[in-house]
Amino acid sequence: MKRPTLEAVAARAGVSRATVSRVVNGQSTVTPEIRDAVMRAVNELGYVPNSAARSLVTQRTDSIALVVSEPPTRVFSEDPLFSTVIRTASRELEAADKQVVLMLAGTPQSHARVERYIAGGHVDGVMLISMHGADPLPAAISRMGVPVVSYGRPAVAVDMPFADNDNVGGAETAVRRLLDIGRRRIATIAGPLDMIAGQDRLTGYRNALRGSSRRSIVAVGDFTRESGAIAMRQLLEDDPQLDAVFVANDLMAIGALQALRQAGRRVPDDVAMVGFDDIEAARYTEPPLTTMRQPIVEQATAMVRLLLTPPAERDTDHVILPTELVIRESA
Repeated sequence: MKRPTLEAVAARAGVSRATVSRVVNGQSTVTPEIRDAVMRAVNELGYVPNSAARSLVTQRTDSIALVVSEPPTRVFSEDPLFSTVIRTASRELEAADKQVVLMLAGTPQSHARVERYIAGGHVDGVMLISMHGADPLPAAISRMGVPVVSYGRPAVAVDMPFADNDNVGGAETAVRRLLDIGRRRIATIAGPLDMIAGQDRLTGYRNALRGSSRRSIVAVGDFTRESGAIAMRQLLEDDPQLDAVFVANDLMAIGALQALRQAGRRVPDDVAMVGFDDIEAARYTEPPLTTMRQPIVEQATAMVRLLLTPPAERDTDHVILPTELVIRESA
C-alpha cells in the first residue's frame, strides 16, 4: 500500500502543501479551522510525517539525551535510583512528544563518543546524571550551546540548571535523630567524595555533630551494598564502642546491617542506624530501616521540566527539594 503524501493530505483538506507542512511541524501561523481540517485529513489518510525531512524543516530532532556517567554494571544493578530516573524522565518526555536517547558515559572512550553524538546535532537537549568530580561532559556540552540540565548539583564549577534534593539538610536530620535517641559514638558511611551527594551528606553529618562532644568517625563507600558492608567492618575495627551509624544511602545501609549481624551486634540495641533514599527494600530489612526519603520521582520530573522550559520562562534554574525522615525500627 502506497504511503500517503503531503500532497494527498493537502488535496483532501483543500489547502496548500505549505499549509499542511506548517500544521504537521507544529507552527502556530495557521487558524484553528484550517488546522482541524488538515488534522482530519491526516487521520483519514493515515499520514505519518517523515521524521528526517521534518528535522530539516524544524531544526529539531525531538530527542533528548539522558547521559549517565556510570558503567553498565552500575546503571543496570540493584540500585533503583537509575531505573526510577530513567522511567520518570521517559514518561515526562513522552508526554511532551519527545523521546529519550539513553547514553552511558562511564569511560573516557564513552565520554568522547557522547560528545561527538551531541555535537553532531542528534539531540535537542541533554540531561546529565551521576556526575563525578573530574567529569569533562558538563563543561564540554555547555560550550556546544545545547540545552543541558543536571540531576543533582554539578560536581564541577559550571553554570548549569539542576534539580537536586536537600542532601545537607537531610543528613543533618538523620544525625539529629541519632542524637535525640541518646547515641554517643555516631559514625558515618559516606558516599563517593567525588560526587556532590557524597560530599553534601558528609557535610550534613559533620554539621549535626558540630557543637557536641561527639567526634566524627568516617568510612567511605561507593553507594553499593558490598561497599557498605566493607565500610561497616572498618568502622567496627576503628571504634568497637560506636553505637550508631548514619549511612549515606540505603544500599550501603543494607550491606552495613549484614556486617553488624555477622559481628554479633544487634540493631538498634547495640548500634542504631539511619540510611538515606527510602528505597522499597528499606521496609523489608531486618530490622526495617529508618531513613531519609528523597523525592527521586519529583526530582527527575523537575529536571525534565527545567530542560523543556525556555530559560526566560523559568522561575528558577536551581530546584532543591526537601527530604523527609521515615522512622522505622533501626533507629
